[in-house]
Amino acid sequence: MMDGDFTRRRLMRLGSAIALLPLWAQQGAAAAAAAGRRDQAAMHRKGDPEAMKDDDANAGPKSRVIGIVLFDAFETLDVFGPVQMWGRLPDHRLMFVSQDGGAVTSAQGTVVNADASFASAPQFDILMVPGGMGTRPLVRDGALLDFVRRQDRATRWTASVCTGAAILARAGLLDGREATTNKLAFDWVAGQSDKVRWQRKARWVFDGKYATSSGVSAGTDMALALVEKLYGRKAAEHAATIAEYRWHDDAADDPFASS
Repeated sequence: MMDGDFTRRRLMRLGSAIALLPLWAQQGAAAAAAAGRRDQAAMHRKGDPEAMKDDDANAGPKSRVIGIVLFDAFETLDVFGPVQMWGRLPDHRLMFVSQDGGAVTSAQGTVVNADASFASAPQFDILMVPGGMGTRPLVRDGALLDFVRRQDRATRWTASVCTGAAILARAGLLDGREATTNKLAFDWVAGQSDKVRWQRKARWVFDGKYATSSGVSAGTDMALALVEKLYGRKAAEHAATIAEYRWHDDAADDPFASS
């Protein structure tokens, strides 16, 4: 049982017992219970994973937005691996964005409705571009490249999964920085810019505010590494545990890189 659940149960039992005490004792016990609730609230404000609730029904508004770019033929796990790990963050909510908004179909045939278009999207705290076969024509798509550049001016983090790095590279955002990408498509992605210091062996790479990952499942590991940077190690481990996911937390351990 998690510490947070244990604390809540203990406070409920304490509340039942208070009614059997004399008035002076009731007042003291009630004060102790209130102090316990304040302690748990303080843990939540600090992003302690034990205070993060699986049920977000009672959560307040989240002030920061993670924007995930969608396009036809995006790779499904590139998007929903990070979504799983970012979906319960204390002060971040998720938003899907596409060029025109509305329905977008993944490479696996899953249809997802974007929450906003490029024109209506708010400024994101974190921008993430996934990969997939749909990135091939998009490296020449002026509307997408302009949107990514505009968002990047004020993001705290800009990230990519798999061949999404090709979009960031063509937008000029990775110039002079280290980055990685899907190893099976490495040469194609690296060919989009010779100004990037491409890393052939890396599960993911952080350079400044830029986070790039290798192929598909590596995006989930990178997403957890970003949770660690934002909220601490325990929060990242908690997110992985909820998903019963074994986090590959060593960015240098890249078994899919060519020797």
